[in-house]
Amino acid sequence: MPLSHPPLDRLPIRRLGPDDLLACADLSENRGWPREEHKWGLLLAAGVGHGIDDPSGRGLLAACVVTSYGPGLAAIGMVLVAERYARQGVGRRLMHHVLAEAGDTPLSLYATSNGQPLYEELGFTEIGRSEMLRGHFTAAEPAPGRTVRPATAEDLQDVLRLDHEIFGADRTHLITRLPAFADHLRVAEQDGEITGFAALWPNMDTHVVGPVIARDPGTAQALIASLAAATDRPLRTDIDTGHTGLLTWLKANGLEHIATNAVMLRSRAPLPGDRNRRFAPLTVAAG
Repeated sequence: MPLSHPPLDRLPIRRLGPDDLLACADLSENRGWPREEHKWGLLLAAGVGHGIDDPSGRGLLAACVVTSYGPGLAAIGMVLVAERYARQGVGRRLMHHVLAEAGDTPLSLYATSNGQPLYEELGFTEIGRSEMLRGHFTAAEPAPGRTVRPATAEDLQDVLRLDHEIFGADRTHLITRLPAFADHLRVAEQDGEITGFAALWPNMDTHVVGPVIARDPGTAQALIASLAAATDRPLRTDIDTGHTGLLTWLKANGLEHIATNAVMLRSRAPLPGDRNRRFAPLTVAAG
């Protein structure tokens, strides 16, 4: 006689940690996403994972990660439900759990077209769009002249101050991990002042460009061009669609449109920070 299992709405939701990395990667693969073990490692270390174990012993039934930036903002990402349990209310239940834990904390996320209706039902509002690009950077259209160099340990405090000013919340727990997480970290400077920074980190067969924080689009272009020159892999990045000039420049340099996601917020207040100087997230999963 087959074993009986509790109904899906009674299965416990538990915290996930670094030991769950491979199970999270397996879940990604089950849904047709890349395994992205390197990214999962960062998210599980810097954020809080929530998961439901499959009662049949086949790993995780569902998972997501919440990255907190203090009482003013948290980001939800990597909301996944195993294919065999899809369309049975599991994702909704996991989201209700996360919302209950968050309380009044404003929440942001990037939503696919499939997930957006659920998030709208849960009180999220679309505040913008983000375009994912991928391709080999050709450097056919040069970047404006800016001073860009590898970041050093002495730059960290200035980078953290600039990031806090532009992101609008404290990302120290993520930014301080960039030197170990990324293959390259660059800063732009003018007259001894750091005016932007960007990272290039490995993800499967690509290098992801993100975050990109810069004083202006020309500085963002210079940072990206410097990072692109450091790799032979295809680049991948997510750019706010409001940055039309940067998107046009990237496409002129060989990157192609892959997908567009909705940037969504659940809050009475607007998204903190300055979106005019936020050009790309570290990863959409972390906001």
